Amino acid sequence: MQKPTPLDEEIPLDPKRYIVSETNEKGKITFCNDYFMEVSGYTKEELIGKPHSIVRHPDMPKVVFKLLWETISQGKNINAVVKNLAKDGRYYWIFTEFESRRDNDTGEIIGYHAARKSISKHVIEIIDELYKELLMLERNYTTEASERYLMKFLKEKGDDIEFSNIMEEIHRFY
Repeated sequence: MQKPTPLDEEIPLDPKRYIVSETNEKGKITFCNDYFMEVSGYTKEELIGKPHSIVRHPDMPKVVFKLLWETISQGKNINAVVKNLAKDGRYYWIFTEFESRRDNDTGEIIGYHAARKSISKHVIEIIDELYKELLMLERNYTTEASERYLMKFLKEKGDDIEFSNIMEEIHRFY
C-alpha cells in the first residue's frame, strides 16, 4: 500500500476519546478500535495484519521509534508524543501510552497495546520543534547523532522549569 502524500491539515481529536490498537510482537496490527479507524480513515480490513507504521508520518524522527522499540521489547512501558498520518494525508498529534502484552504461561512478550489521546497545543509546539531538529540530524548525519542530541536535550531540559511544566501538564491532562 502506497503512503498518502502528507497535507498540512490537522485532524481535530475528541479529548474524551482514546485511539486504541494492539499489535503482535512484530508490530503488525491485531486490533483497532472504531475511533482509530475513524481518525485514520482506514477500514478494519486495511489495518488488521498491516505494520503499525501504516500511520507513521514522515515528520517523525526514526530515533523516537528506535527508543520506543528498545523500551517495549524489554517489557517496559513508555509514553510518547507521536504525529500520525491519516489515509487522506492529514495528520493528528497524540499522546500515546505503550504497554507490552505477555503470555500468561511463559511471560514472553506476545504483543503491544497502545492507547492514544489528544494533547495540548503547547506541548505539540515544543515537541514539533524538537522533532524537526532530530529529523535534520538524521537527514544530514545519522540516527545516532539524532539520539545523542535527544539524550542531551532531555538531560538539559529535565531540570528546566518550562520543560517541567510541560511534563506536569501532560500528567495533569491525562
